[in-house]
Amino acid sequence: MRKIVAELFSSLDGVVASPDQWHGPYHSEEMEQDIQAGLAAADTMLLGRHTYQEHAGFWPGASGGLADLMNGIHKIVFSAALPAAEWCNSTLVTEADIAEEVARLKRQDGKDIVVTGSITLVQTLLRAGLLDELRLLIDPVVVREGRKLFEDEGGRLPCTLIASRVYKSGTISATYTFTS
Repeated sequence: MRKIVAELFSSLDGVVASPDQWHGPYHSEEMEQDIQAGLAAADTMLLGRHTYQEHAGFWPGASGGLADLMNGIHKIVFSAALPAAEWCNSTLVTEADIAEEVARLKRQDGKDIVVTGSITLVQTLLRAGLLDELRLLIDPVVVREGRKLFEDEGGRLPCTLIASRVYKSGTISATYTFTS
């Protein structure tokens, strides 16, 4: 069975929305290499509409390293509002039950399935018990406003730290699995 891994940038106070507004000063070459390694371990990427539109507005015009991985990976976009997904290797899913579709993908042969950004999608996968790993890149900044990953309903969600790293920028990479 394939593993589903979500990777999100987070501020110290838990904000995961709009990292383009605050993450830049903390990004580094060593972090980029780790992000590329995670993406190279996957053959499928899941995206929500907003993240798809952000990525599709940038990556198709870029090349080398991470851009080649982003452009080459099979992308599945979940959106009822998006009219088309024209970025190369993209498939638009408009009317499927997300949890059902992702569970089906997870049972297929292949490499990891990665989710970048896509807060609502990650929350859906968490509620459905489909997310295997959550990698947070926690920047040393307090943003104070913006959407947090764990602000929706639900009880406790026990986690186990399986990997961590501190970058020279002060960003902490923390990877968790979920235990019941």
